[in-house]
Amino acid sequence: MHPPSHWKPSPQSPISRGSVWKNRPMQLLKSLARAAGTIALMFTGGCAAADADPQYAAAPVPAGPALWKLADEDTTIYLFGTVHALPSDVQWYDGRVAAAFEASDELVTEIAMDDQLALTQALTGSAMLTDGQNLRDLMTPEDRKQYEQAMIDLGLPPGALDPVEPWYAAMNLSVLPLVQSGIDPAAGVDMVLTRAGANKRKDALETLEEQVALFDDMPVADQLTFLDATVEAVPDAARNLRELIDRWVVGDAVGLAAKMNEGLEDPALYQRLLIDRNRNWAGWIEHRLAEPGTVFIAVGAGHLAGDGSVQEQLAKRGYKVERVH
Repeated sequence: MHPPSHWKPSPQSPISRGSVWKNRPMQLLKSLARAAGTIALMFTGGCAAADADPQYAAAPVPAGPALWKLADEDTTIYLFGTVHALPSDVQWYDGRVAAAFEASDELVTEIAMDDQLALTQALTGSAMLTDGQNLRDLMTPEDRKQYEQAMIDLGLPPGALDPVEPWYAAMNLSVLPLVQSGIDPAAGVDMVLTRAGANKRKDALETLEEQVALFDDMPVADQLTFLDATVEAVPDAARNLRELIDRWVVGDAVGLAAKMNEGLEDPALYQRLLIDRNRNWAGWIEHRLAEPGTVFIAVGAGHLAGDGSVQEQLAKRGYKVERVH
């Protein structure tokens, strides 16, 4: 029987307190944005360790975004690492990636991508402050001053996000500099594949509610530190994403993982956002192998490289994953 999209057997570790978030602005943005899927289309998916497992990274492969495959007698599953937002002129859908996708009966993403109304409603429903709270009133005077200047620099009124929780304000602040620099969320790999696979069977590894909870369940103090980190990172957001895209588009999985992992040192955060989820996804894949067909799984690229990756989790279960592009 096909595993349900919410299949998730093991609990995630609790996220640690505010000290986790200090002095790691870009790493937080990359890893947290990946955790929320299309909540933050502006960043590439995942945070991952720099050391690649030789059993799936050693063989030379053609240039282009990385693609892996595992199969049994009647099931083939492709694993493709995505970037959630791209410049509209980046060409990547060709060759083996296109052939694998077009041969697949089913598209699986982190969350369901084809109901943008439900996505928007879930976000706004979870993101509003209550009891008359005001976002800027939660900040220290120094943090408020820096936040208001960032809003002005982005062409926004300082009070534009006052009704929302800090994590959601951070997401909005992260998107704007990328859009202004020419990054197109609609050109993100997940969205392109969803549109191209309109007639394919769809499934998801997680529910939207699970991904939103990664942010919404954070203590307010941690959310505010995340927002502070976002404010600090805004000037370099587009440059950092473009560096990641440069690695992704040539299939440099090891370099991409190293870039994503810079400064991510907290074990609880790493466990919650990467290891636990990759382990659960490997379980989902193992169950899916029991059903015939060809499946194309598209997840944030950082999930598919380095220590704790989906491939490594599958190897622990006895499955061999081959890089094919």
